[in-house]
Amino acid sequence: MLYRIRRSFFWIPVLAAAFAGVFLSCERPQEPPPRTAVPAEPDLGEAIMALAAGKTANAAADAGILINALNGAGLPPELAVRLEAAAAESPAFILDLLSCLEGDPFLRRLVDKSHPLPEGYEPEDLAELSPGSYEVGRRGLMLRRSAAEALERMAAAARAGGVVLTASSAYRSYAYQVEVYGRNVQEMGREAADRESSRPGYSQHQTGLAVDFGSIDDSFARTGAGRWVLEHAARFGWSLSFPDGYEDATGYRWESWHYRYVGEDLAAFIDTWFDGIQQYALQFIHAWEGLRRP
Repeated sequence: MLYRIRRSFFWIPVLAAAFAGVFLSCERPQEPPPRTAVPAEPDLGEAIMALAAGKTANAAADAGILINALNGAGLPPELAVRLEAAAAESPAFILDLLSCLEGDPFLRRLVDKSHPLPEGYEPEDLAELSPGSYEVGRRGLMLRRSAAEALERMAAAARAGGVVLTASSAYRSYAYQVEVYGRNVQEMGREAADRESSRPGYSQHQTGLAVDFGSIDDSFARTGAGRWVLEHAARFGWSLSFPDGYEDATGYRWESWHYRYVGEDLAAFIDTWFDGIQQYALQFIHAWEGLRRP
């Protein structure tokens, strides 16, 4: 959950305050320090060490990285400006970002038409889906264990509300995606296929974190299950990957049935700061982490 600060992360408020101070100092001259002695603030490099895997930096450098990531992530200009202002005005944005950077890096990995998975990637913790709280479209569907557990929690909540979810597609290996993409190209041509299907190695399904619900067509959005998932998925760590009207950003036409498990913190981060657009949030995080690498 956002603002979940573990004891080992006691330094996060210091980090947030340092960021806010750097931003604000760029807008007006620093006031002279008070005459009374005050304890010195810890160096930002020490505070951020756990996040940066041992690398150190100063407040000005990290504030610059944040601004450069916002401006270099391919975000709509108005969104980048709004987020930069939010980061300057409050520690909330940076605190939420830091929460998203904990744990499994594949939850936040950018996988799209320009960013493939590592060659030969195959998840190590796949679990087969079985009917229970939800239905399964066919036997042999698998998800990574964390995603499968989150799907069970979400489906149980949906069923309690009178909605039954059906998982119709989940993990796809590289070899299977070769078949899917090749079949689509043969049936509709490459240009149309690229709007509907990922090239092998570029599919969210290969992460083992994506699931297609229901009929896997536009009619899903008009069903009770489609409406329920759209409203409640983020509470369980799921995010709609290809929303309506964002084909220029995602590269894919609207897919109301395709959700990716990103974890509860990142799902909330996407909804709170990026208007629910997964692609924008992952592009920003990709840019942020890329700039922080040595």
